[in-house]
Amino acid sequence: MTTSFIPAAKPIIGDEERAAVDRVLRSGMIAQGPEVQAFEQEFGAHFVNGLPTVAVNSGTSGQHLGLLAAGVGPGDEVIVPSFTFAATGNSVALTGATPVFADIEPNTFTLDPESVRAAITPRTKGIMPVHLYGHPFLVDDIEAIAREHGLAIYEDAAQAHGAQWGGRPVGTIGDFAMFSLYPTKNMTSGEGGMITCATAEIARNARLLRNQGMETQYKNEVIGFNARMTDIHAAIGRVQLTKVDAWTAQRQQNALNLNEGLANIDGVTVPYVHPQAEHVYHQYTVRLDSSERDRIHLALKEEYGIGSGVYYPIPNHRLPSLARFAPGLELPETERAASEVLSLPVHPSLTEEELDRIVTAVRKVARAGA
Repeated sequence: MTTSFIPAAKPIIGDEERAAVDRVLRSGMIAQGPEVQAFEQEFGAHFVNGLPTVAVNSGTSGQHLGLLAAGVGPGDEVIVPSFTFAATGNSVALTGATPVFADIEPNTFTLDPESVRAAITPRTKGIMPVHLYGHPFLVDDIEAIAREHGLAIYEDAAQAHGAQWGGRPVGTIGDFAMFSLYPTKNMTSGEGGMITCATAEIARNARLLRNQGMETQYKNEVIGFNARMTDIHAAIGRVQLTKVDAWTAQRQQNALNLNEGLANIDGVTVPYVHPQAEHVYHQYTVRLDSSERDRIHLALKEEYGIGSGVYYPIPNHRLPSLARFAPGLELPETERAASEVLSLPVHPSLTEEELDRIVTAVRKVARAGA
C-alpha cells in the first residue's frame, strides 16, 4: 500500500469558491468592482472590529502601499526583524526609507524589545514587527517603546489572520496592518492582500495609491500604482472568510495534538505560546539542534513522505538584496533561529492518522541522530 505524501501546506479550494468565480465571470464585472468592496467590508468586520480595509493585489503591495499611505519615505528609518520573509524589509526599502534590522526574542521569534530600543535613532519613524508564524509580537512592550519615543507601529500580519494579544485582534494595533492572502496562508483569495487602517486618511491614501492615484476616474491626485484586486480574487476571499474560523480552530487543535505527541523528545522544542497571545498556527515551528535540523528535514521527506519547511534559512540582513542596510550587524538570536527552526504540517486538512504519522516520524528521526 502506497502512503500518500503529507505536504507542508495545502490550500483548500472547494466548490463554493469555484461557484463564486463562475458568478463573477458571468457578471462581466471582472476588475475592481462590487465583490472587492464587499470583501473589504466583510474582512474588516470579521477581523479588525470594522476598521477601514483596502484590498490590493498582494500582501507585499499591501505592506508597501501601507507604508507610503502612512507617510514613510526617503530619510526615514523603520525598525524591522531580520528573521522573516524578505518582503518586510523590501517594502521599507521600496519607499525610499531605510530598513533597520533588530534581533528577535527566542520564544516567540518576534522582535526583541531591547534590540528595538537599541536600534532607535533620530531618523526612526516607526517599528514594523511581524506576527510570525501566527503568533503576535510582544505588543505591550513594543507599544511602550513606541509611546516613549513617539514612533508609529506598522503591523506585518501576513501570517496572523484572527490572532489576538490580550483580546485585541492583530490588525487593530498599529497605524496600519497588512494581511496576506497568498494560497498557503490561513485563508486565501488566490493571490492578494488587505490593508487595515487606523484612520480614514491612511485608508484613502492607500486607495489612491493602489489605483494610479485616482479616486475619481482620470482625476489623478498622486502618483500611484496598479495594485488593484480583481473581483475574481475577492469572490474567492469572501467564501474563504466564511470558513477561516473553523480552519483556525482545527489548526489550533492540530497544534495541541502535535504538542502532546512531540513532548519530551530530546532535541525537539515545541512552539511557545505567550499567556497574552492567541496563536493561529500559520506554521507549527519547532526548534531542533542546528547540527540535526537539515538531516531531519530531509529524512522526513525521503523516508516518511512528510513535507516540512525552513522559514527562514537566511536572515534578511545577510541577503544580497538587503545586506547593504546592515554592514557588520550581528543578530545572534536571529542567526540561531535560522539554523534551528523547522515547520511541520499543521494545516486543517490533516487527518488524525496523518498527525500520528508526523509524530511517529519525528520521534524516529530525532532518535536516529541521538
